[in-house]
Amino acid sequence: MAIEPGQDASASERMTYRAAQELQDGNVVFVGIGLPNLACNLARATHAPGLFMIYESGAVGAIPERLPVSIGDPSLVTDSLAVVSQADIFQCLLQRGLIEVGFLGGAQVDRWGNINTTVIGSYANPKVRLPGSGGACEIAVHARRLLIIMRMSKRTFVEKCDFITSPGHRMNGKSREELGMPGGGPTRIITDLGVLSFDATGEAVLTEVYAGVTPAQVQAACGWPLKTSNALTTSASPDASVLRLLREKLDPKHLYL
Repeated sequence: MAIEPGQDASASERMTYRAAQELQDGNVVFVGIGLPNLACNLARATHAPGLFMIYESGAVGAIPERLPVSIGDPSLVTDSLAVVSQADIFQCLLQRGLIEVGFLGGAQVDRWGNINTTVIGSYANPKVRLPGSGGACEIAVHARRLLIIMRMSKRTFVEKCDFITSPGHRMNGKSREELGMPGGGPTRIITDLGVLSFDATGEAVLTEVYAGVTPAQVQAACGWPLKTSNALTTSASPDASVLRLLREKLDPKHLYL
């Protein structure tokens, strides 16, 4: 598919490109499936060839020749440094503080970066029962910094999560430090409208919007009065070469895009 310069990127492509920009060459990243997987592989194919990728299934230092379709994809084994048990991944790497960057998403996120992937409604009698934590809580607690990727709506960006599966910066009035959590917590929430960062109190602040998006549009999709930075910027859009890489090489079957 030919891509002309200036052709508009989709929301997923903007989110993937912006997430990839958060990754630096040599970072040790706990890779999730979905857009985080695509973002990591985009970063490795462009500005971060030395990105050290670890998958929950046990692949350490994975260098996949094609985009993995799941954390159990056989492509992760080829040329990886090691293949170990999930217990080793969590106990020897994550809980020892060796993971620099973690990726998470969820059904709900609040102003403090708490994430819900457990239930919608009350825990005892939920409207929807979700998959639960998996390794998400451990990643949120121990990763040195956390990137959250979610599409914005008042249903997903809520005043208070129905259940806190993965902790952000403040839970029930207490900080991470008060609760003894070693990791740094979330640093960015990358959405389909813009990017939220966190201030000194741990509250989310709108710091970037995509081209053509206004702060009012972002607020309309947010379930709490969202702070906006005085230094609000416009995120760079992926150029034709990046779009071609995403669409033709990294995800030609549009598994994630």
